[in-house]
Amino acid sequence: MRVWVILVVALLAVALGLAWRVASGGIAPKVGSDAPDFSLPSQDNSQVSLKDYRGKWVVLYFYPKDATPGCTVEAHNFERDQKLYAERHAVVLGVSVDSVDSHKRFCASEGLNFKLLADTRYRVSKDYGSLMNFGLVKIAARHTFLIDPQGRIERAFTSVTPSRHSQEVLAALYEAQQAGK
Repeated sequence: MRVWVILVVALLAVALGLAWRVASGGIAPKVGSDAPDFSLPSQDNSQVSLKDYRGKWVVLYFYPKDATPGCTVEAHNFERDQKLYAERHAVVLGVSVDSVDSHKRFCASEGLNFKLLADTRYRVSKDYGSLMNFGLVKIAARHTFLIDPQGRIERAFTSVTPSRHSQEVLAALYEAQQAGK
């Protein structure tokens, strides 16, 4: 009986923790809806706004933390595939809650040449349902949104494996473009 009580208490604690984390992270925009607009500083301190990319496909990917193993693998793969994205008239924008200086160091140390955006006030991550709240610590969830040239959400990826994600996004981009979207 005591084991069951401990198990139930543990399960409730996990369920409440997940519910709190999800509730604080906002609700992700639905496929077909307008992508929430934003303006954030990049690693070079320039302001980057979604509206600046109207007419192009945008891969907006959220990631937890600069210079961590999974995030580094994911960023390297997006960097490796930059030519393929350019050929498909797409731009890759990475977003985390890290600072501009952190992004600058991460880009310099890893040879990243695409824009990483600093969402230090958590607004964009929350608008995209991509903020995880662990009490005192908030990080971006590993989510990606493929945004069409008209600014609508074409596809949302909420279960991401960093090592193969860029190829998965390229395949979705190709599929959407072939369908004439």
